[in-house]
Amino acid sequence: MKSEDFVKRFYPFAQVTQTKTGISALFILAQAAHESAYGAAAPGNMFFGKKDDDGTNGNEQLLRTTEYSQRMDLKFPEIISITPCVRNGLPYYKYVVRDWFRKYNTPEESFTDHAQFFFRNKRYAKALLVKEDPREFARRVAAAGYATDPNYATLLVVMIDKIEVVISKIPKL
Repeated sequence: MKSEDFVKRFYPFAQVTQTKTGISALFILAQAAHESAYGAAAPGNMFFGKKDDDGTNGNEQLLRTTEYSQRMDLKFPEIISITPCVRNGLPYYKYVVRDWFRKYNTPEESFTDHAQFFFRNKRYAKALLVKEDPREFARRVAAAGYATDPNYATLLVVMIDKIEVVISKIPKL
């Protein structure tokens, strides 16, 4: 899906979530775009790469993903490969794995659960202090460990900038 089509289709969900939670709609939409490749990789309406805790409730799906860690002993339901690499000048291991992720009945359900996730987890308390600032919120969410990619904050800020440009060009959004 083109970025403009993604924004037109899903920005209303992000705006509703912002109204409910105060978390920037721009952040929510940019993270959804980044995590799902503009909706191309959102099986089961899973836009945010949210892991499932147990893989047993019927609200999960086993999907291929890439994870990074400085440890070589991580456990996943299935490990496809582990490759040494360097990220931000530090030694890491790149894991290609299959892991449990949440699935949702609708995109709106995904957006709502995504926002509630930040409120349910104490590690995002500092991020929630700046929830209306999409770029700073992204930095703090990344610093709190949302993703294993050490470049995650930078990737989100770049996506926020791209989404903001698209929003500015679409009339009546």
